[in-house]
Amino acid sequence: MNDSPQVELIADYQCVCGENPLWHTDEQRLYWVDIPRGRLYRYDPNTETHEQVFQSQEAIGGFTFQQDGSVLLFMARGAVMQWRESGTTVILSEIADERETRFNDVIADPLGAVFCGTMPTKDRLGRLYRLEPDRSLKRLLDGIGCSNGLGFSPDRKRLYYTDSPKREIYVFDYNETTGAISNQRVFVTIPEGQGSPDGLTVDSEGYVWSALWDGWCIVRFRPDGTEERRIQFPAKKTSSLAFGGKDLTDIYVTTAGGDNKTENGAGAGALFRVKTVIRGLPEFRSRIRLPE
Repeated sequence: MNDSPQVELIADYQCVCGENPLWHTDEQRLYWVDIPRGRLYRYDPNTETHEQVFQSQEAIGGFTFQQDGSVLLFMARGAVMQWRESGTTVILSEIADERETRFNDVIADPLGAVFCGTMPTKDRLGRLYRLEPDRSLKRLLDGIGCSNGLGFSPDRKRLYYTDSPKREIYVFDYNETTGAISNQRVFVTIPEGQGSPDGLTVDSEGYVWSALWDGWCIVRFRPDGTEERRIQFPAKKTSSLAFGGKDLTDIYVTTAGGDNKTENGAGAGALFRVKTVIRGLPEFRSRIRLPE
Protein backbone atom coordinates (compact mmCIF):
# COMPACT_ATOMS: atom_id res chain seq x y z
CA MET A 1 0.00 0.00 0.00
CA ASN A 2 1.28 3.47 -0.86
CA ASP A 3 0.32 6.32 1.43
CA SER A 4 0.57 10.03 0.72
CA PRO A 5 0.17 11.95 3.99
CA GLN A 6 1.40 15.50 4.25
CA VAL A 7 5.17 15.70 4.57
CA GLU A 8 5.98 18.86 6.54
CA LEU A 9 9.36 20.60 6.42
CA ILE A 10 10.42 21.43 9.99
CA ALA A 11 14.02 22.68 9.73
CA ASP A 12 16.58 22.86 6.96
CA TYR A 13 20.17 23.15 8.14
CA GLN A 14 21.31 21.54 4.88
CA CYS A 15 22.82 18.68 6.86
CA VAL A 16 25.54 16.68 5.15
CA CYS A 17 24.17 13.67 7.03
CA GLY A 18 21.24 14.45 9.27
CA GLU A 19 20.67 11.46 11.56
CA ASN A 20 19.41 9.96 14.80
CA PRO A 21 16.16 11.85 15.43
CA LEU A 22 15.13 11.11 19.01
CA TRP A 23 12.16 12.38 21.01
CA HIS A 24 12.87 13.60 24.54
CA THR A 25 9.74 12.75 26.50
CA ASP A 26 10.70 14.94 29.52
CA GLU A 27 11.31 18.03 27.43
CA GLN A 28 8.75 17.27 24.68
CA ARG A 29 11.43 18.21 22.15
CA LEU A 30 13.20 16.42 19.32
CA TYR A 31 16.99 16.15 18.99
CA TRP A 32 19.01 15.16 15.91
CA VAL A 33 22.58 15.43 14.58
CA ASP A 34 24.58 16.25 11.48
CA ILE A 35 27.15 13.46 11.76
CA PRO A 36 30.26 14.76 9.92
CA ARG A 37 29.81 18.35 11.10
CA GLY A 38 29.51 17.24 14.72
CA ARG A 39 26.40 19.31 15.36
CA LEU A 40 23.52 18.55 17.72
CA TYR A 41 20.16 20.22 17.01
CA ARG A 42 16.90 20.55 18.92
CA TYR A 43 13.32 21.31 17.87
CA ASP A 44 10.46 22.41 20.13
CA PRO A 45 7.06 21.81 18.47
CA ASN A 46 5.27 23.84 21.15
CA THR A 47 7.07 27.01 20.10
CA GLU A 48 7.93 25.82 16.57
CA THR A 49 11.54 26.86 17.15
CA HIS A 50 14.75 24.97 16.46
CA GLU A 51 18.41 25.59 17.22
CA GLN A 52 21.90 24.12 17.24
CA VAL A 53 22.75 23.30 20.85
CA PHE A 54 26.22 21.73 20.59
CA GLN A 55 29.21 21.77 18.25
CA SER A 56 31.82 19.03 18.46
CA GLN A 57 35.19 19.16 16.76
CA GLU A 58 34.65 15.55 15.67
CA ALA A 59 31.85 13.53 14.12
CA ILE A 60 28.85 12.49 16.22
CA GLY A 61 27.60 9.12 14.99
CA GLY A 62 24.56 8.84 17.25
CA PHE A 63 23.23 9.41 20.75
CA THR A 64 20.90 8.19 23.47
CA PHE A 65 19.21 9.92 26.38
CA GLN A 66 20.50 9.02 29.81
CA GLN A 67 18.15 8.23 32.70
CA ASP A 68 18.65 11.77 34.03
CA GLY A 69 17.70 13.30 30.66
CA SER A 70 21.22 14.23 29.56
CA VAL A 71 22.48 13.30 26.08
CA LEU A 72 25.05 10.53 25.58
CA LEU A 73 27.02 11.19 22.38
CA PHE A 74 28.74 8.36 20.47
CA MET A 75 31.53 9.90 18.43
CA ALA A 76 34.68 9.47 16.38
CA ARG A 77 37.42 7.06 17.54
CA GLY A 78 34.93 5.21 19.72
CA ALA A 79 34.67 8.14 22.12
CA VAL A 80 31.55 8.55 24.27
CA MET A 81 30.63 11.87 25.87
CA GLN A 82 27.79 13.10 28.06
CA TRP A 83 26.31 16.47 27.04
CA ARG A 84 24.07 18.73 29.03
CA GLU A 85 23.42 22.46 28.88
CA SER A 86 26.05 23.07 31.58
CA GLY A 87 28.87 21.22 29.82
CA THR A 88 30.30 17.86 28.79
CA THR A 89 31.83 14.83 30.53
CA VAL A 90 34.04 12.23 28.80
CA ILE A 91 32.78 8.68 29.40
CA LEU A 92 35.19 6.88 27.06
CA SER A 93 38.08 8.75 25.44
CA GLU A 94 38.43 6.18 22.65
CA ILE A 95 38.31 2.52 21.68
CA ALA A 96 41.78 1.44 20.56
CA ASP A 97 40.45 -0.66 17.66
CA GLU A 98 38.19 2.16 16.42
CA ARG A 99 40.68 5.06 16.27
CA GLU A 100 40.36 5.25 12.48
CA THR A 101 36.59 5.22 12.36
CA ARG A 102 33.48 6.32 14.29
CA PHE A 103 30.25 5.12 15.79
CA ASN A 104 27.17 4.95 13.57
CA ASP A 105 23.66 4.51 14.94
CA VAL A 106 23.04 3.44 18.53
CA ILE A 107 20.12 2.40 20.73
CA ALA A 108 19.64 1.99 24.48
CA ASP A 109 18.10 -1.29 25.63
CA PRO A 110 15.71 -2.02 28.52
CA LEU A 111 18.67 -2.70 30.84
CA GLY A 112 20.24 0.71 30.20
CA ALA A 113 23.07 -0.66 28.05
CA VAL A 114 23.66 0.67 24.53
CA PHE A 115 23.97 -1.30 21.30
CA CYS A 116 26.41 0.78 19.24
CA GLY A 117 27.80 0.07 15.78
CA THR A 118 30.95 1.32 14.09
CA MET A 119 31.78 2.15 10.49
CA PRO A 120 34.25 0.03 8.51
CA THR A 121 37.88 1.11 8.20
CA LYS A 122 40.09 0.75 5.12
CA ASP A 123 41.34 -2.56 6.52
CA ARG A 124 38.21 -4.22 7.93
CA LEU A 125 34.43 -4.10 8.08
CA GLY A 126 32.31 -2.59 10.83
CA ARG A 127 31.30 -4.00 14.19
CA LEU A 128 28.46 -4.01 16.67
CA TYR A 129 29.23 -3.46 20.34
CA ARG A 130 27.23 -3.34 23.54
CA LEU A 131 28.27 -0.70 26.07
CA GLU A 132 27.28 -1.93 29.53
CA PRO A 133 26.14 0.35 32.36
CA ASP A 134 29.51 -0.19 34.09
CA ARG A 135 31.23 1.18 30.92
CA SER A 136 32.62 -2.21 29.90
CA LEU A 137 32.35 -2.98 26.19
CA LYS A 138 31.30 -6.26 24.55
CA ARG A 139 31.93 -6.91 20.86
CA LEU A 140 28.94 -8.74 19.46
CA LEU A 141 29.33 -8.81 15.67
CA ASP A 142 32.09 -8.40 13.08
CA GLY A 143 32.02 -8.14 9.30
CA ILE A 144 29.31 -5.47 9.09
CA GLY A 145 29.27 -3.41 5.88
CA CYS A 146 27.71 -0.38 7.58
CA SER A 147 26.17 -0.82 11.02
CA ASN A 148 22.83 0.98 11.01
CA GLY A 149 19.23 1.19 12.28
CA LEU A 150 18.21 -0.72 15.41
CA GLY A 151 14.88 -1.28 17.13
CA PHE A 152 13.11 -3.54 19.64
CA SER A 153 9.80 -5.31 19.18
CA PRO A 154 7.03 -4.22 21.57
CA ASP A 155 7.34 -7.46 23.57
CA ARG A 156 11.09 -6.87 23.88
CA LYS A 157 11.83 -10.34 22.55
CA ARG A 158 13.36 -9.27 19.22
CA LEU A 159 16.03 -6.83 18.11
CA TYR A 160 16.04 -5.54 14.53
CA TYR A 161 19.39 -4.49 13.04
CA THR A 162 20.41 -3.05 9.68
CA ASP A 163 23.46 -3.65 7.48
CA SER A 164 23.07 -1.02 4.75
CA PRO A 165 25.44 -2.19 1.97
CA LYS A 166 23.92 -5.66 2.11
CA ARG A 167 20.45 -4.01 1.87
CA GLU A 168 19.33 -6.27 4.71
CA ILE A 169 17.49 -5.81 7.98
CA TYR A 170 18.10 -8.68 10.39
CA VAL A 171 16.12 -9.84 13.39
CA PHE A 172 17.63 -11.45 16.49
CA ASP A 173 16.10 -13.10 19.50
CA TYR A 174 16.72 -10.72 22.40
CA ASN A 175 16.98 -11.76 26.05
CA GLU A 176 15.76 -8.86 28.16
CA THR A 177 17.23 -10.38 31.32
CA THR A 178 20.81 -10.68 30.02
CA GLY A 179 20.85 -8.37 26.98
CA ALA A 180 22.09 -11.24 24.80
CA ILE A 181 21.15 -11.54 21.12
CA SER A 182 20.95 -14.82 19.19
CA ASN A 183 19.42 -16.62 16.21
CA GLN A 184 20.22 -14.03 13.54
CA ARG A 185 18.04 -14.22 10.42
CA VAL A 186 17.04 -11.92 7.57
CA PHE A 187 13.85 -9.93 8.19
CA VAL A 188 13.83 -7.87 4.98
CA THR A 189 16.03 -7.53 1.90
CA ILE A 190 15.53 -4.29 -0.03
CA PRO A 191 15.49 -4.97 -3.79
CA GLU A 192 18.42 -3.58 -5.75
CA GLY A 193 17.69 -0.13 -7.13
CA GLN A 194 15.26 0.86 -4.36
CA GLY A 195 17.88 2.27 -2.02
CA SER A 196 19.57 0.91 1.11
CA PRO A 197 17.93 0.53 4.54
CA ASP A 198 19.28 3.07 6.99
CA GLY A 199 17.69 4.25 10.24
CA LEU A 200 14.92 2.17 11.78
CA THR A 201 12.17 2.32 14.38
CA VAL A 202 9.37 0.02 15.54
CA ASP A 203 5.81 1.17 16.27
CA SER A 204 3.41 0.00 19.00
CA GLU A 205 1.80 -2.50 16.61
CA GLY A 206 5.15 -4.20 16.02
CA TYR A 207 5.55 -2.89 12.47
CA VAL A 208 9.10 -1.95 11.43
CA TRP A 209 9.82 1.40 9.74
CA SER A 210 12.99 1.90 7.69
CA ALA A 211 14.38 5.00 5.98
CA LEU A 212 15.73 4.12 2.52
CA TRP A 213 18.98 5.90 1.69
CA ASP A 214 18.89 6.75 -2.05
CA GLY A 215 15.25 5.63 -2.04
CA TRP A 216 13.39 8.94 -1.52
CA CYS A 217 11.10 7.32 1.06
CA ILE A 218 10.41 5.59 4.35
CA VAL A 219 8.78 2.15 4.39
CA ARG A 220 6.60 0.37 6.95
CA PHE A 221 6.96 -3.42 7.10
CA ARG A 222 4.54 -5.85 8.72
CA PRO A 223 5.95 -8.19 11.39
CA ASP A 224 6.20 -10.88 8.69
CA GLY A 225 8.51 -8.64 6.60
CA THR A 226 6.04 -7.70 3.85
CA GLU A 227 5.71 -4.05 2.88
CA GLU A 228 2.62 -2.30 4.24
CA ARG A 229 3.18 1.27 2.97
CA ARG A 230 5.78 3.78 1.86
CA ILE A 231 5.87 7.55 2.17
CA GLN A 232 7.78 9.63 -0.37
CA PHE A 233 10.04 12.61 0.50
CA PRO A 234 11.62 15.42 -1.53
CA ALA A 235 15.03 14.08 -0.51
CA LYS A 236 16.90 11.17 -2.07
CA LYS A 237 18.75 10.18 1.09
CA THR A 238 16.22 9.61 3.86
CA SER A 239 18.46 8.57 6.73
CA SER A 240 16.47 7.88 9.89
CA LEU A 241 13.12 8.30 11.61
CA ALA A 242 11.57 8.41 15.08
CA PHE A 243 8.15 8.81 16.63
CA GLY A 244 7.53 11.93 18.68
CA GLY A 245 4.91 14.39 19.80
CA LYS A 246 2.64 14.29 22.86
CA ASP A 247 1.01 11.01 21.81
CA LEU A 248 4.01 9.63 19.87
CA THR A 249 1.99 9.73 16.64
CA ASP A 250 4.24 12.15 14.72
CA ILE A 251 7.07 10.67 12.65
CA TYR A 252 10.20 12.82 12.41
CA VAL A 253 12.49 12.01 9.48
CA THR A 254 16.08 13.14 8.93
CA THR A 255 17.72 13.37 5.52
CA ALA A 256 21.23 13.77 4.11
CA GLY A 257 22.90 15.34 1.10
CA GLY A 258 22.19 18.96 1.96
CA ASP A 259 25.56 19.94 0.54
CA ASN A 260 24.32 18.94 -2.95
CA LYS A 261 20.60 19.62 -3.31
CA THR A 262 20.85 19.52 -7.10
CA GLU A 263 21.58 15.81 -6.96
CA ASN A 264 19.83 14.89 -3.73
CA GLY A 265 16.58 16.86 -3.93
CA ALA A 266 15.19 20.15 -2.68
CA GLY A 267 14.62 18.72 0.80
CA ALA A 268 18.05 17.13 1.14
CA GLY A 269 19.56 17.68 4.58
CA ALA A 270 16.29 18.81 6.16
CA LEU A 271 14.19 17.50 9.05
CA PHE A 272 10.60 16.55 8.21
CA ARG A 273 7.48 15.57 10.12
CA VAL A 274 4.58 13.32 9.13
CA LYS A 275 1.46 13.27 11.32
CA THR A 276 -0.16 9.83 11.63
CA VAL A 277 -2.66 7.90 13.75
CA ILE A 278 -0.05 5.20 14.36
CA ARG A 279 1.56 5.31 17.77
CA GLY A 280 5.25 4.79 18.35
CA LEU A 281 7.02 3.38 21.39
CA PRO A 282 9.00 5.46 23.89
CA GLU A 283 12.70 4.78 23.50
CA PHE A 284 14.64 3.21 26.35
CA ARG A 285 17.19 5.33 28.20
CA SER A 286 20.82 4.51 28.75
CA ARG A 287 22.15 4.17 32.28
CA ILE A 288 25.89 4.36 31.68
CA ARG A 289 27.70 5.21 34.91
CA LEU A 290 29.85 8.32 34.85
CA PRO A 291 33.57 8.16 35.75
CA GLU A 292 34.25 9.08 39.36
